[in-house]
Amino acid sequence: MVHFICYPKCTTCQKAKQWLDENGVGYELRDIKSQNPTKEELTAWYRLSGLPLRRFFNTSGLLYKSLELKTKLPTMSEDEMLSLLATDGMLVKRPLLVGEEFVLVGFRPEEWEQKK
Repeated sequence: MVHFICYPKCTTCQKAKQWLDENGVGYELRDIKSQNPTKEELTAWYRLSGLPLRRFFNTSGLLYKSLELKTKLPTMSEDEMLSLLATDGMLVKRPLLVGEEFVLVGFRPEEWEQKK
């Protein structure tokens, strides 16, 4: 069983959910807007993913743009970035697929196929 963290109104998240259902992947769904990830969760997922922390930001989101994070992130510490991500689920890139030994950020079917 994996954790599927998404924003149900997001079309990419809807496609990812459909993919999980069609491929028989058992998951626990979590709405990222109503159940924002904590700093501790984000820290653990970031470390497990092996990705740069910047990949966890929803760079196409309105909140990201209104906060002018494109220019601010390069000067922020890792701790500051994680704290900021924990303030609002809409800042976090989605969907997230979290297993015991992996974290996938965004929906890339070929990447998800390797983890099912």
